[in-house]
Amino acid sequence: MKAFLIDLTKCVGCHDCQIGCKDEHCDQAWMPYAEAQPEVGQFWMKVKQFERGHAPHVKVTYMPTMCNHCENAPCEAAAKNGAVYRREDGLVLIDPAKAKGQREIMDACPYHAIYWNDALNIPQKCTGCAHLLDGDHPISVPRCVDNCHVDVITFGEEAELDLEGTEVLHPEYGTKPRVFYRGLPKKFIAGTVFDPDAEEIIEGALVTATGDAGTFTATTDSWGDFWLRDLPDAEWTVTIEHGGKKKSVAVSTVSEDQGLGDVALC
Repeated sequence: MKAFLIDLTKCVGCHDCQIGCKDEHCDQAWMPYAEAQPEVGQFWMKVKQFERGHAPHVKVTYMPTMCNHCENAPCEAAAKNGAVYRREDGLVLIDPAKAKGQREIMDACPYHAIYWNDALNIPQKCTGCAHLLDGDHPISVPRCVDNCHVDVITFGEEAELDLEGTEVLHPEYGTKPRVFYRGLPKKFIAGTVFDPDAEEIIEGALVTATGDAGTFTATTDSWGDFWLRDLPDAEWTVTIEHGGKKKSVAVSTVSEDQGLGDVALC
């Protein structure tokens, strides 16, 4: 069974995968796999950008997203007359002819990876470039894979991919996605510790986050900065200690990453 592996630790946000998808599918129909993708309004491969934290402690995450070619595909269950089908290699395709007028196919996708083509009155999405896989083409992988110059996206037999430590998006949906991610962002708490009396940053301060989800530690660097990384979504007590001084603050990563800015250790 085919699967995709997307390594976010390598992604630089160049959008080459998105551009390659557009180049392959806009104004080009690859029947019976897909009608042409419109030039605007649809992104069968889309690079999402997330700004996390608060200035000056900010991280940017880039995340290529696409149809997950789910093993338990809700779109397939919602389709009539076999308009959505699974190939033997695991790719989930929408039959353009059979799917005409079936907006419920688009509505069924919990990942919002299916788009509606008003002009053709059909739902559309990533095909895994099935026409390249099946045809006699010099490119025998999806265009997003071929176009990525930093090897973020890998496509192949699931059994042959290195999936150790990877995750899928929203496993709670129960759809069994076939797109696996390495390096999905976890929450962080960051800040700059300084001595208000000396008007200097503090290097080597011990910073500890404690809570029901565990204990995490870091030390401030030569700029006075600390980064508590890969935190679960939870409530924390962050304690800063240095030179006999100690300060504790309550911080939550339930809804967002936290950049605390300048933290005075008195």
